[in-house]
Amino acid sequence: MKLKEIIDKLPLKIVAGNESVDHEISGGYCGDLLSDVMANAEKGAVWLTVQGHQNIVAVALLRELAAIILVNGHQPDQETVAKADEEGICVLTTPLTGYRLAGKLYECGLI
Repeated sequence: MKLKEIIDKLPLKIVAGNESVDHEISGGYCGDLLSDVMANAEKGAVWLTVQGHQNIVAVALLRELAAIILVNGHQPDQETVAKADEEGICVLTTPLTGYRLAGKLYECGLI
């Protein structure tokens, strides 16, 4: 499934990395502890988190993630948006909780 498909189906807003919406998604990962995400997220996953600082971009690059989705209405800081645009990492926001979004991703056949 392509990232654009879930963006079209779910309440997600692109805040950075518009050119990356054609990435293929292989699954998902929920977590806010960066070391846990670095150790366990699989290549091509979408990452659900509340973190909005620059380090999330570095983790997404390291693990070759398809996108970062900030849940619960959290917004990335400006430095994060700039770094994600520079690195081609798609950052999305949603008003949904991580639990609800994971359920909706499951309904889409992603997870």
